Amino acid sequence: MRAKHNKKRNTAFVYEALIKEATIAILKKEQDKHKEAIRIIREHFGPDSLLKRDLECYRSLYENQDLDRETSEKILKEATTSKRLLDPNSLFTQQTKMINDVNKNLSPSVFNNFVPNYKVLATISKMFNTSSPKEKVILENKIVEDMSNEVETAGDLQPIDNLVYTTFVNKFNKKYCDDLLEEQKYLLTHYITSFVDNSLELKIFLNEEIGRLKVKLYEAKKVDEIRGDDAMLAKTDKIADRLSEYINEPVSEKVILTVLKTQQLVKEIYEDGSSS
Repeated sequence: MRAKHNKKRNTAFVYEALIKEATIAILKKEQDKHKEAIRIIREHFGPDSLLKRDLECYRSLYENQDLDRETSEKILKEATTSKRLLDPNSLFTQQTKMINDVNKNLSPSVFNNFVPNYKVLATISKMFNTSSPKEKVILENKIVEDMSNEVETAGDLQPIDNLVYTTFVNKFNKKYCDDLLEEQKYLLTHYITSFVDNSLELKIFLNEEIGRLKVKLYEAKKVDEIRGDDAMLAKTDKIADRLSEYINEPVSEKVILTVLKTQQLVKEIYEDGSSS
């Protein structure tokens, strides 16, 4: 019998959907919703929680990409073993508490958020939950293939259920526009999940991104519209200097917002420069 996928019982999907909800709330300046989404993530995915351990079983499979087949198979074996060690009854209880928390304090619509790697998460969930040896082997091979290839982009995905996937996309696009830059998405995701590793990944990403933006700003001074305007040149240098100061400052919302605005500014400078 084929394993049926229940996205609300897919710990990784719910986690990614909550991250998406928190990101959208930041961008829409819905502070109460943002705080509630973060509260749910922290409460249910704390360092010692059962859901965090379950999430790690998923993450070891969908975050490890472009590996050789032997390494992928070893990771799959360890993830499957770790998953079996989790008490299914306790896990079900914790999932139920989280689902109720989301429904009551955020919105059931959270479960309709578009998650780009939905197909992969569904495949992993089915592999973890199937009782059919044949289906398990087929799904394991698919997961190993995914891990051995480069990360798929949202445009390359062929969803398990086209109707479900299309519904996700439409609802997401209605909730938030598609204009967010990839680098802004990465920054916001790292910021929202920074409590997991004491902001380590966020700080690493910020240092790299600030360095990239500074280079782009200095190169932007060669663009005709800026090169011929003393005020624009001064403002460009001021922004670059401000970014340099942020490297040594504690991460704060002010820092994040400034970097987000600079990312958009750099994008616009180069788009205008290339079109002129």
